[in-house]
Amino acid sequence: MKLVNECYINVKKNCFKFIKSQETNTNKFKNKERMLKSFLIPLCFWLTKKTSKKKPLIIGIAGGQGTGKTTITSIVSLILIKYFKLNVFKISIDDFYKTRKERKFLSSNKHPLLMMRGVPGTHDYKIIINFLKKVKSKKFKSLKLPKFDKSIDDRYKKKYWYEVKSRPDIIILEGWCVGAKAQKISSIIKPINSLERVKDSNLVWRKYVNDQLKTNYKNLFKHINEIIYLRANNFKLLQEWRITQEKRLWLKSTNKKNLKIMSRGDIINFMQTYQRITQNMFKDVPKYASIIMKLNSNHQISSIKFK
Repeated sequence: MKLVNECYINVKKNCFKFIKSQETNTNKFKNKERMLKSFLIPLCFWLTKKTSKKKPLIIGIAGGQGTGKTTITSIVSLILIKYFKLNVFKISIDDFYKTRKERKFLSSNKHPLLMMRGVPGTHDYKIIINFLKKVKSKKFKSLKLPKFDKSIDDRYKKKYWYEVKSRPDIIILEGWCVGAKAQKISSIIKPINSLERVKDSNLVWRKYVNDQLKTNYKNLFKHINEIIYLRANNFKLLQEWRITQEKRLWLKSTNKKNLKIMSRGDIINFMQTYQRITQNMFKDVPKYASIIMKLNSNHQISSIKFK
C-alpha cells in the first residue's frame, strides 16, 4: 500500500489533468482517486513485473464499444512513463483499418457490409504483425505506423502517421475485438439481430468475419503476451455508453460544422455489426484474459482480477 500511495502522489497531477481533458460540463469522472489507487496503479505494478530488457511486453486491452479502453490505456501509459520510467507505445487497432479504397474492393468482391469499418477483416493485420515482429529485434531503429481519421473514414496522409523512434518497453494495442476467437460454424447460422437477418441472409459476411478470426487474427493475437479485458454487464449497456461517448465527442468538438455525429438510431444500427463478436467475448475472454476489470452500470471499475 505504501508503494501505491507513493506512486499516486507522483502521478496524480498528470492523471487528473488528462481526466479533466476528457470531461464535459455534464459528464464528470467520479471516484478518480479510487480508480487510480485500487485498480490502475496496482495494474501498472503487475505489468512492470512482466517487463523484460530482452524484448517488449505486448499488452492487449479489449472491451466492447464505450467501455473506456482508450481512456484507461492513456492513464496506464501515463503512470508507466511518469512513475516507472518506461518507454510505452500505445495504439488502437482502429488505426490499422484498411483504406476506403481497399474496403470498397472488399465490399464489391466479398460482401457489401465490409465497406463498414470495424469487424475482423477490415483491418490491415499484416502491418500490425510486421510491426510486432520488427519491434522485438535488438536491431530495431524506427518505424512508421498508420493513423486513421474517422471523420473522413480513411487514413491520414503518411506525414501524420505515428513514428516509433526506439524499441518500447511496453506496447499497448487496444481495441474492441483484440483477443477475440472464432465461433463454430453451427453457432453463426442463426442471426442475432436484424442486420444479420436482412443484410446477411446467406451467411457470407458472418462466415468471412469468422474465418478471419480463425486464421489471420488468430496469428496476430499470438503476438500478445497479456490481455486485459474490460467486462461490461451486457450489450445494451454498451450501446448506452457508446451513445454517451458520441454526445461527449460533440460537446468537446471545436469544429462542429464538419463533425459527423451519429444519432441514437445510427449507433444502435452500427453496433449490430459488433454484437455477435462482443457477446461471444463476454463468455470467452474471461477464460483466457490475464486481467479482468469488471465495470458497473455507472461506467466505473468495480473489481479487478489478476490471473
